[in-house]
Amino acid sequence: MSIAKTIFLAGVKRRNPGLLERFDFLKTTEAWTYDQLKAYQFQELKKLLLLANKHSPFYQNHFRSNGFDPAITSLDDLRQLPPVTKTELISENAQIHTNLNFDRTFFCETSGSTGQMLSFWRNEEWDSANRAAIMRGHSWYDVKAWEKNLYFWGYNIQSGQRLKTRFLDTLQNRYRLFDYSEATMAKLFKKLESITYLHGYASMIYELARVIQEQKVTIQLPKLKMIKGTSEKIYPHYQETITEVFGQKMISEYGAAEASIIAFECPHGQMHTTMENVIVEEEDNEIIVTNLVAHSFPIIRYKLGDYVKLGKTSSCSCGLSHPVVEEIEGRVGKNIYGETHKYPSLTLYYVFKNLFFEKGFKFNYQCVQEKKGTLMVLIKEPFSNDGEKLIRAEFEKYFKTDLQISIAFSQEFHSHKAKLKDFISKVE
Repeated sequence: MSIAKTIFLAGVKRRNPGLLERFDFLKTTEAWTYDQLKAYQFQELKKLLLLANKHSPFYQNHFRSNGFDPAITSLDDLRQLPPVTKTELISENAQIHTNLNFDRTFFCETSGSTGQMLSFWRNEEWDSANRAAIMRGHSWYDVKAWEKNLYFWGYNIQSGQRLKTRFLDTLQNRYRLFDYSEATMAKLFKKLESITYLHGYASMIYELARVIQEQKVTIQLPKLKMIKGTSEKIYPHYQETITEVFGQKMISEYGAAEASIIAFECPHGQMHTTMENVIVEEEDNEIIVTNLVAHSFPIIRYKLGDYVKLGKTSSCSCGLSHPVVEEIEGRVGKNIYGETHKYPSLTLYYVFKNLFFEKGFKFNYQCVQEKKGTLMVLIKEPFSNDGEKLIRAEFEKYFKTDLQISIAFSQEFHSHKAKLKDFISKVE
């Protein structure tokens, strides 16, 4: 047994004693039919609702005030309950937490990238189920948890915390970047020879591929099995550059700290929902998540804040019957204001997606609105007369004359201190 595997197993025994058993369970349920998976969801949902009604003051009141009977008779009964929002998870935080005593809990925080910082306690079963879902997704690519990996994360880690983080990363056979300059990325070229997988912020994995491409470096990737993007949208031009440089596409892992892993992309390109851990619904194109293993801080019919497109139930050629998330379209709640109308900010995603697929132009962009009726469009790439004309024409399709845009090329707008945002509003 390798040293890395020995350290991993010792860490699991100490931190997540339920992890390997949960992983084995998830590998078993890969072969389950859709009906078997739904039956399991119903069983676990009944337990969760009764637990929340008995031990969470918030949900006890939420159920009663909405005339909801937690003793459900079918999964469809869940839809009778109004969703909860992130604002409620924050404002009612203490009341949402259950009064149960757990052998082990972990303190968790969301990134706060939406402007709303959420903290909560996660029970060990929940934490192990989340990690097991990641391990199962990795197993589809023959990636082991203890294999050497490169991690693009941790923008806000202060210098005083880096030593501790570096030590913990070393125990996990992981190398993390704290500095995302081109010079630092160039130092990674040799290190890539021993890496089994790359993962983390999609925008930064793309930046590494772009630097390699621009410097015309020949890299050797004898052990690379998987490239995984998380936390940010994976744009089409990211895939084009990454595939050209690394010889394989970036796969997607979709989730959130409070909702856990919602879906993971299989080798056949389908993002399968983790039915054993979560129930995924869609209303008005917005995702609603129920976490079946969140017993310390119940997450029941939670409006996560993403626009998604869910696929129909069908067996994938990979063998899974788990339904899929076809597309993650963007964040809910941010609007672009014209002179007379308002538009969802995800419109920007379609503007630049169309430019890529229909015109062959790839732009890294960020849009900033400081007052109604105007929008600043920041483009990382150098000025192009054709590019500017196409951008203006595409914006006109969606906004007509209601929005005046100004375009600035050769802009550096990614601070690397937070997730890359495609839209910043100073109006709302």
